[in-house]
Amino acid sequence: MKSKTTSIDDYIKTFPQEVQSILNKIRHLTKELAPEAEEAICYGIPTFKLSGNLVHFAAYKNHIGFYPTPSGIEVFRSRLVDYKVTKGAIQFPITAPIPYGLMKEIIVFRLSEIKLKKNESKIRK
Repeated sequence: MKSKTTSIDDYIKTFPQEVQSILNKIRHLTKELAPEAEEAICYGIPTFKLSGNLVHFAAYKNHIGFYPTPSGIEVFRSRLVDYKVTKGAIQFPITAPIPYGLMKEIIVFRLSEIKLKKNESKIRK
């Protein structure tokens, strides 16, 4: 991880150009799908917040980390068999094509999950 940054722009600028391109694509994809989400740096990495954390992403020496919460991983687990996956993270190797389409589907899922939780909380009130 790089030194402490306070913005996603500053975070992205700390990486080589080819990695910056990947990070910018993830950022723009997320902004396109969730324009109302707030950008932040949480845990030292880029984060989009919408009623809590929507997704996080980060760059490392050999991979891009994508953090869509455990539910975002469980729902797509069968499509993640080619990647290293933990309870809350997916590692996309930098040397392979980044699956932006799959990321998009995961983000859309997370947005629907957040919307459902909001609707459920309104019903309870």
